[in-house]
Amino acid sequence: MNELAILSKALIQERKDIILSILAGFIAGIAGVALFSASGYMISQTVFAPPLYTLIVLTSMVKLLGLLRAASRYGERLYSHRATFSMLSRLRTSFFARLIPLTPGILNKKRSGDLLARIVGDVESLQHYFLRVAYPPIIVVMVFLATVLFTSAFSFWIAGLFVLGMLITALVVPGVVLLGQRKIHGRVREQRALLSTEVTEVLYGFRDLKVYGQLAQREQQLQQASAALTVQQQRAAGHLLRGQSMHALVTFLISWGVLTLGAYLIIDGALAGVFLAMLVMASLTVFEEAAAMATLPLYKQDSEHAAKRLTETLQTSDRQTDSTQPEGALSGKQAVSLDLSDVTFQYEGEWRPALKDISLHILPGSKTAIVGPSGSGKSTIIELLLKLRTPTTGEIRLNDISVKELDEASIWQSANVVLQQSHFFRGTIRDNLLLNDEEHSDEQLLDVLAQVQLPSSSLTDVVYEKGENLSDGEKQRLALARAMLREGRLWLLDEPTSSLDYVTEERVMKHLFAQAAEDTLLMICHRLTGLEEMDRIVVMEQGRVVEEGSYAELMEQKGYFYEMKKIERQMIGEVGL
Repeated sequence: MNELAILSKALIQERKDIILSILAGFIAGIAGVALFSASGYMISQTVFAPPLYTLIVLTSMVKLLGLLRAASRYGERLYSHRATFSMLSRLRTSFFARLIPLTPGILNKKRSGDLLARIVGDVESLQHYFLRVAYPPIIVVMVFLATVLFTSAFSFWIAGLFVLGMLITALVVPGVVLLGQRKIHGRVREQRALLSTEVTEVLYGFRDLKVYGQLAQREQQLQQASAALTVQQQRAAGHLLRGQSMHALVTFLISWGVLTLGAYLIIDGALAGVFLAMLVMASLTVFEEAAAMATLPLYKQDSEHAAKRLTETLQTSDRQTDSTQPEGALSGKQAVSLDLSDVTFQYEGEWRPALKDISLHILPGSKTAIVGPSGSGKSTIIELLLKLRTPTTGEIRLNDISVKELDEASIWQSANVVLQQSHFFRGTIRDNLLLNDEEHSDEQLLDVLAQVQLPSSSLTDVVYEKGENLSDGEKQRLALARAMLREGRLWLLDEPTSSLDYVTEERVMKHLFAQAAEDTLLMICHRLTGLEEMDRIVVMEQGRVVEEGSYAELMEQKGYFYEMKKIERQMIGEVGL
């Protein structure tokens, strides 16, 4: 697959501005050549003391060409940059839209710093594709051909020299630069991504590194990564400077060649002397348009490498996406039934499945708890229901509709979800409660805070990024309050009260059960207290369902759940002592 296909598609979408920028660039290039050529011709004419009207015409032409060049150059910059920024906007939107469905699987394979470097840095690098890669050759060919045709009217030999210079500038110089660039291909971007990754991890783990005395060691690694990036950037800059220097050398050699050949042709009588300065000025000017060709290979490889990393990011997922987008929608006005039929799920690279032949039927409006030891696959079930992951085998149906046919956005809209780790944004409590589009008054927000046992919290209280200034219990209660503000009829709760004391947990769950009285509720928990309120309890171990039934039925069976409950009572009794 061509890594730049996505860029070509984006350029086609901006074809109007691209065509206008090419037209303006061609006019600017030709106007520049004509401007300096006319200036050279005017200087030569003044030696022969021409009539005044001749100088007036030449002077006026120079002024008009100067204005035309400035206006067209402005138009070129305007349309080319507008096309570039619009293209980047489309790429960011498209990339992020395609990235979202790949979570959370992609987060398990890419370090967050590296992923951030791809989303920001690599997309930003693609701005050079049109301005530095696709655009320059078009303008160079158009301006050079027009200049060669103009020059051939005075001398075919000098026109041939222009063609030779164009070939060297467009092929030889970029080729030499490309040979040297291959040795450091992609190293700058990879080193920058490595540095971003290290910085991100140090910032996230600063407190733990400080406590365990490892901060100095990680700072040294950061310095080494920064030094390595500096070395690679210096090498890349050296290749860039080498290409520009070679182009300048070719420009002056061709100009000296035009001067020497022109002098010979004048002596031979094949060229009028008054045209020599004009041709020399034309050679100096036309090669200015080709300056971008010297650095084209560097930007081309940089763009290709960035596009490759972005494509690799989108292809790195454990989800099997369909070519057609699902069109079904889950109704949020009725309680949802959940059906899992022989569902098996295995993480990529794992030797055993996280879930094995799971079959569950949860009635609409029922209350179900899933219990079991850590690592038994309980949280994976919620991820599958939310279509964050795709089952390896088996089928999941919501309201008798396969999740494959449902748009994930409709599932998320219909579900009130509390995961083990809820994210909180820097802002206020009000900001973190109002994450959806629903309207809520301050009275409603304060009421729900009271229901989750946060009555003393103010809506204007500051929340740090990731809720760093909140305790684990406060985070869970704030996450529950956020879920209780939604109007979905499906509740998916993963350890929502694990950090709360028993008294607070009982009060919070009382309000939650009252609100979800007619809704479908699925709760994952380790604690076994309060499960008497559940219609059904599912016991899991090592990815399989080992028991299921009501609280009374499971206690009567005296099986796995009974033993778990017995151990919990003993632990609570010991704590009470």
